[in-house]
Amino acid sequence: MKKSIFRKKIPALNLQETLIVLAIIGILLLLALPNLMPLISKAKSVEAQTQLKAIYNAETTHRYMYSKFSPDLNELDFEPPRTVKENGTANYSYTIVSADNATFKARAEAITDFDGDGILNVWEIDENGNPKQTVKD
Repeated sequence: MKKSIFRKKIPALNLQETLIVLAIIGILLLLALPNLMPLISKAKSVEAQTQLKAIYNAETTHRYMYSKFSPDLNELDFEPPRTVKENGTANYSYTIVSADNATFKARAEAITDFDGDGILNVWEIDENGNPKQTVKD
């Protein structure tokens, strides 16, 4: 009499056990998600800070060349990234609020409400080159 190696029983989880594990994971995610929302907002605000630094560098270069800051992003050869509303990946829209011979101010306004509270994040940068969060999401 031959013993078949294919008849060996393999221990495994049944459907009920798998569903219970998935339910527990879902409950843990629901408990953890509100605590993670500030981290998600902070991570997404890095985009605004990076792009504002690029605008600052372009404005500084423009000032060295023409002795004034530019009120036009196109004049700076700065092309803002396409937003999520335009099928892109950017969560912020970028504008130059003011520019003259000695000062400028650029703004990044969120187009996405990261934590669902109805307040959109706003960052600004000036001729000193330090991004500041003016409206916290």
